[in-house]
Amino acid sequence: MFSDIILIMMLTFPPITTEPIIPQETSGIDGKWRLLHENIGISPMHMQLLHNDKVVMFERTDAGPSNISLPFHRCRYDPFDYVLPKDCTAHSILYDIRANTFRPLSIRMDTWCSSGAVLPDGTLVQTGGYNDGDHTVRTLVPCDDGTCDWVEFSGYLTEPRWFSTNQLLPDGRIIIVGGRLQFSYEFYPTSSMDFFADFYTSSSFLVDFLKDTSDGSGENNFYPFVHLLPNGNLFIFVNVRSVVIDYKQNKVVKHLPPIPGNDPRNYPNSGSSILLPLDENKLVEPEVMVCGGAPRDALLDIKRAHSFARALPTCGRIKAMDENPT
Repeated sequence: MFSDIILIMMLTFPPITTEPIIPQETSGIDGKWRLLHENIGISPMHMQLLHNDKVVMFERTDAGPSNISLPFHRCRYDPFDYVLPKDCTAHSILYDIRANTFRPLSIRMDTWCSSGAVLPDGTLVQTGGYNDGDHTVRTLVPCDDGTCDWVEFSGYLTEPRWFSTNQLLPDGRIIIVGGRLQFSYEFYPTSSMDFFADFYTSSSFLVDFLKDTSDGSGENNFYPFVHLLPNGNLFIFVNVRSVVIDYKQNKVVKHLPPIPGNDPRNYPNSGSSILLPLDENKLVEPEVMVCGGAPRDALLDIKRAHSFARALPTCGRIKAMDENPT
C-alpha cells in the first residue's frame, strides 16, 4: 500500500532569460558554435526534446547541491540521500529553444541512470534510477504556460530498475527491460487496470536471456538495446547476443547469431544501436545496426591498472526478421 500523499500546486515559475535566438543565414556547411548560456545550474545526465520545442534536462540528485535554486524557497527533504538530506536546489530544468530561456523543475527521487520514453500524447515517462528512485515512475506533461512540472509515483515499479531500457509499444504502453541484476521486464501502465490489485501480483516477467548475458562482476548487460519490429515482436540485444521476444506470450521466438568479435556493446562498455529507416513502399526488412563498445575487460583494466582501452571501431548489421539472419 502507498502511504505517500501527492499534493499538486499550480505554480508559475519565472524563467531565466537571455536574448532570444535569431536564426542566422548559412550557406553550404558553414556554421559556428554559439554559447547560449554561461551556466544552466545543473549538469544534465539525461535530456529529452518535447513536442512543443522545449527540452527537459535533469541530473542525479545524490551528488550535492546544484547551482540553481528551487522557486518559492522550496526544499527537498530526503532522509535516504547520502550527501544532502535537505536540498533547496533544483536538479532538473526545462529549456525553451525558441525563447532561449529555462526554468527550474522539481524532482525528488534519484534519477541516476534511469530510463524513459515518450507517450503518444507527448508525455515523458521516466522510470527507475538509483537508491530511493529505483522503483519510481516520473511523468512530465508538456505545457506552454510555465506550470508543468514533474509528478513522481514512488514505489510504482515492481522491481528496482537501474540502467534499464524503455520502449513504446503499439498499444500505448511502455515496456521496461532489464536493469542492474534485474533479468526481467515490466510495463507502464501495469497490465491491470486496477493498479492496487496488481501491486500484489507481480507484473515483472523473467527473461533467462538477460541473465545469461551477464559477465559476472563485469556484467556488460546494462541498458539493453531494444527495438520494436513491424510484426509486433521485440528485438533485444545484450552484450554480444540478441533475440526476438514475443512479450505478449513472454517467450523467446528466435535466437540470433552473436555479433562478430565477442566484445560487449552494452553499458558499461557503452556502444549504441539503431533500427534503420523503414520504407513502407518496399518489402519491409527491418535491419538493426549496432556500433561501438569496448574490449571485454576494458572496465576491469581501468580499475586494476588505470589502463584505458581503445573503443571498438566496428559496427554490425542484422535483418532480425530474416529466416536465417546473419
